[in-house]
Amino acid sequence: MSKKMKYGIFGVVVVAVVSVVAVAAAKGGAKGTEVRIEEVGSQDLVASVTASGQVSAQRKVDLSADITGRITRLSVKEGDYVKEGQFLLQIDPQQYEAQVQRAEAALANAKASLAQSRANQLQARRNFERQQEIRKTNAALVSAQELEQLQTQLEVNVALVEAAEENVKQAEASLKDARFQLSRTTIYAPMTGRVTRLNVELGETAIMGTLNKDAATLLTISDMSVLETKVKVDETDVSRIALGDSAVIQIDAFPDTTFIGKVTEISNSSVRGAAAAAATTDQAIDYEVTVRVLNAPAETRPDFSSTAKIVTDTRTKALAIPIIALTVREDSALKNTDQAPGAAATPAVQVGKRDVEGVFVVGTDNKVTFRPVKVGIAGEKYFEVLDGLKAGERIVAGTYQAIRELKDGQLVREQPKTPADTKAGGTP
Repeated sequence: MSKKMKYGIFGVVVVAVVSVVAVAAAKGGAKGTEVRIEEVGSQDLVASVTASGQVSAQRKVDLSADITGRITRLSVKEGDYVKEGQFLLQIDPQQYEAQVQRAEAALANAKASLAQSRANQLQARRNFERQQEIRKTNAALVSAQELEQLQTQLEVNVALVEAAEENVKQAEASLKDARFQLSRTTIYAPMTGRVTRLNVELGETAIMGTLNKDAATLLTISDMSVLETKVKVDETDVSRIALGDSAVIQIDAFPDTTFIGKVTEISNSSVRGAAAAAATTDQAIDYEVTVRVLNAPAETRPDFSSTAKIVTDTRTKALAIPIIALTVREDSALKNTDQAPGAAATPAVQVGKRDVEGVFVVGTDNKVTFRPVKVGIAGEKYFEVLDGLKAGERIVAGTYQAIRELKDGQLVREQPKTPADTKAGGTP
């Protein structure tokens, strides 16, 4: 076989292969972009805000000492249930008992001085009155000067009695203060609850709470009958929450159980600390929302990690589209107006100056058209449609990559549905 003939045969084969590839490519292109297609239908939607926090008792008391001293008696341990007024611990009282004894002795001395002053006053009064009667009978027996001296002596004794009475009051106040200081050595339960934290042991030294509150806390008593979780909610979501909103709470310690809750408090100020306040404005701002746990088990302990799903709104059988179907496109029709032609009176949500949210509607010829829509609340997987679509219309519902690259007029073909897709298409 000549060289020319070999080259000729090779050229024919190459042309044939190229032709086959071109035909296959043309057929593949004619099929269009593979997407997931879904009909616009009704869904039951639940809008919610999810946030994390920790379980705590609604009412708890941190007990600290008002005096400094060594702990000589300790009658509780962590986890014990105590009643209001029950003895908890005692700080060494010897120093304060001595102060009480000194105050009692000072009071006794002051009372004795008062009794003596009153006796002197009584004697001075009797002398003055006796001499006054004698002078009335016979003025020559008692001179006016003597009578005047007796009167002065009486007035002095009256003043001494008043001073002694004030000394008694002062001694009584000192004794009262000494007894109060002594009472601070014994700590009783201010409320009924459980000892959820015990920071001291027998023999340790308790310090005054005014010096360092955290270090001075001896123990914590919590009323575990009413529990709540405090969650931090982003500023973009807190405005959707209202007092009384219901919530579903998951506690990490009970992974197979959910609990019912209710919003009882929404903070008016953010939970940003001093360091965060001094930081840049780019830092996220959170607000504390308190959710009461209505059916918490008895085994629940403070500081359990929890997640609260707060229900902010609901819709029954609302026209809905998958969240993934909603995309953003630049609408050239918005160049000189704020509203796309043919759109409803209320414009769709504008993300940018000329960008609108919408979906790709699949026509009968399998070509897509971008259509602006107005959406309402968001469920877990679906958006509520307020305007722009009708029930039964087919839209592109996936994949994300395909939706991102779609353009008006582009030909699409439907992905084969799997059993999982068929199941997911039902009402949640």
